Amino acid sequence: MRTLKGALLAGAMMMAAGGVSAENGEKPQYGGQLEIGTVYVTISALSWDPADFNWKLNHDTGLFYEQLFAGDMSKSKKAGGPYNYIPDAWLPTDSIRGELIESWEWKQDPLRVEMKVRKGVMYPEKPGVMKKREFTSDDILFTFNRLKNSPKKLLGYFDHVDKVETPDSHTIVFYMKHYFAEWDYQFGWGYYSAIHPKEVADAGASNWKNVNGTGPYMLQDFIAGNSNVYVKNPDYWDKEKIGGQEYKLPFVDKITYRTIKDEATYITALRTGKLDMLEAIRWQNVDSLKKSAPQLQWNRWLNQSGTFMAMRVDVDGPFKDIRVRRALNYAVNKQEIVQAYYNGNAELFSYPQHPDYVGYFEPLDKQPASVQELFKYDPAKAKKLLAEAGFPKGFTTKVQVCSCNPDHMDLLPLVAGYLEQVGVKLEIQPMEYGAFLSAMTSRTMTPAYFMNNGHTNPITTIRKSFGTKQTWNPSGWSDPEYDKKIEVIYREPDESKRQVMLRELTTEILDKAPYIWLPTPYYYAAWWPWVKNYAGEMRAGAVRPGPIYARIWVDQELKKKMGY
Repeated sequence: MRTLKGALLAGAMMMAAGGVSAENGEKPQYGGQLEIGTVYVTISALSWDPADFNWKLNHDTGLFYEQLFAGDMSKSKKAGGPYNYIPDAWLPTDSIRGELIESWEWKQDPLRVEMKVRKGVMYPEKPGVMKKREFTSDDILFTFNRLKNSPKKLLGYFDHVDKVETPDSHTIVFYMKHYFAEWDYQFGWGYYSAIHPKEVADAGASNWKNVNGTGPYMLQDFIAGNSNVYVKNPDYWDKEKIGGQEYKLPFVDKITYRTIKDEATYITALRTGKLDMLEAIRWQNVDSLKKSAPQLQWNRWLNQSGTFMAMRVDVDGPFKDIRVRRALNYAVNKQEIVQAYYNGNAELFSYPQHPDYVGYFEPLDKQPASVQELFKYDPAKAKKLLAEAGFPKGFTTKVQVCSCNPDHMDLLPLVAGYLEQVGVKLEIQPMEYGAFLSAMTSRTMTPAYFMNNGHTNPITTIRKSFGTKQTWNPSGWSDPEYDKKIEVIYREPDESKRQVMLRELTTEILDKAPYIWLPTPYYYAAWWPWVKNYAGEMRAGAVRPGPIYARIWVDQELKKKMGY
């Protein structure tokens, strides 16, 4: 059995820079620009301030705000490695590299992790905000304290940290109260880990015109509902080894994220070359695109967000009764949704754990019968349970859904049709994303709430969705014993033991059915052949594509030859 000390020593890591293999022997090119329809093409930036604890922040700031750690792109499948870099917020331990730190090491008595800050990293000058200066350990300490003291921070997020000290300008030490399995994720490469300078906070970190970081790009312009425009940071520190030669990053001069709410419009933009890349394409559009634009390159990926209808148990109503919740699961023909609605482009069971999480995911046929039956269509059993619960004629309830998601806008009426057959009527309320998210975070949403939620990583998918008073817990699930089991997992240093415990907790929550568990669809990414050194990777940290985009180059001559 591994001891805590042994586990920590095994986790001690020293960063070594790696390189990405050249693509077919081609040499990188500098210049040009990229127009990208990202995986969140329909959603504009929601915040620029890390202290807002907004889930999408890394997506929009990840080209200029860096973090302590990032995914090591030399471990990508494109470079001959094992990882696809698609999970929304999961980096296996051996796929992590230091970004703003060069090395890190666990030590005992007291329990702590000592980090050496990368030297020579510079903040570029930002007129009216800050002068050009070197990045130091004080920037990390400032960020940690600002996040820790934010009124918007997640419940218990930094409770495992005892104190943080900076012995010198290039050393920072995190003292831990106890071992914590997500120590590197929560403040190293997670959703809320963007290192930002005091000068930006003083100027107003929520104003996009003030933002400034150490990353490969600088934010040049932002138009809500239209675009984020980034230009190359001439002071960027990182390099990439390709074909045995080292190149200064980034390659492309300008990157634009396009925000396009209409599905037909962004599909047309890709087909006509106005978008160089589009990361999230529904299966319905794939065949027509392959016919009309046969030169496009493709990658198929299983959605990293689980789809469900949450049923609130924190307010009075029928959903407090487990018989009602299980009945609604029986009432929906999920196999038919996979075959008829998704045309086979979906998995019946991929949430709350994701098949990418090897060792954590347990397939449906390995689950107990009480879980397996939740995925089998049985309207007669649904009616029987509803009658036993006191609803022989069913009931009516309201459900909110985000108009930003074309899949959900089509799928929810289908789910409503199944439920109506057992007497349960849904009053559907479409909402713009900002209002939709606010309804959940303020706990003012309707008794039913139709959404998808990122898996994040194997522990967080359970903690954030079913932990008491967690923000991303739309059902309002609260079970003190369940909370204690989550805490035990966080303190267990042996990953193999954590895997067993998480498989058990996953089965337990599936069985209690706070959601109507729905199939998980496949999506497609497509890009034009002039986009080089790219194979459909999406995230090198929590929803953070910045390190991936910084390594792409554009074959401008090929683009011209193809008439674009």
